[in-house]
Amino acid sequence: MLETAVYEPGSGQLLSASFLDYALPRADHFPHFEVALTEDPTKGNALRVKGGGESGITPSSAVLMNAVIDALSGLGVEHMDPPLTPQRVWQAIRAAGKGSARAPIPIDK
Repeated sequence: MLETAVYEPGSGQLLSASFLDYALPRADHFPHFEVALTEDPTKGNALRVKGGGESGITPSSAVLMNAVIDALSGLGVEHMDPPLTPQRVWQAIRAAGKGSARAPIPIDK
């Protein structure tokens, strides 16, 4: 919801090139999570382990985008492009109220 690469329009210079300028989510941005582990060893190798990869990470952005659009659909918001910064969500709500919910929302500067 916070991350975005910002470039200077004229030169293409990356303006969010350090962690001082690039907003990464922190632990205080998230609710408390209850974690449960399920053991399911495989018989396919000597270590009895399976590769997990990033299967839980890949769909999370789409789920978050769809949840926000669903929450705002009653206000007329039908589409948004990431990132979902508070300013961009507010701009989408205001644009929807003016009948232009599908208008592109510019990247924050």
